[in-house]
Amino acid sequence: MENLIIEATKYTPEIRLNSEENTFSFSGKSYPENTFDFYSPVIKWIETYFNDAEATTTRVDMDIIYFNSSSSKLFFDFFDILEEANQKGHKVEVNWFYDKENESAQEAGEDFQEDFESLSIKIVAK
Repeated sequence: MENLIIEATKYTPEIRLNSEENTFSFSGKSYPENTFDFYSPVIKWIETYFNDAEATTTRVDMDIIYFNSSSSKLFFDFFDILEEANQKGHKVEVNWFYDKENESAQEAGEDFQEDFESLSIKIVAK
């Protein structure tokens, strides 16, 4: 499976989905003009990855500085996919990074932690 790399822009995060290392990385800001269009290939890649994956553990690093409400909805759907994979025996470890001075980013991570209790979501200050 070919890796998916999307470079960051002013409105979108850098996304690195690596099937060889079993890592997903999202970093930067997320408020694209059309969230669904932007993230559609990402979601498709992730669904294919979990359908084809031989790995037993996948690490997900989320270092999102800011995101809008439509990105929040999409991240919720993304965490649903992670939780489903986790429940099927694929171990998923999520690191939610936030700047110590950004309370809203910390709270967002804690909200995902509460909503997806079966996932291992670590809230990490940087």
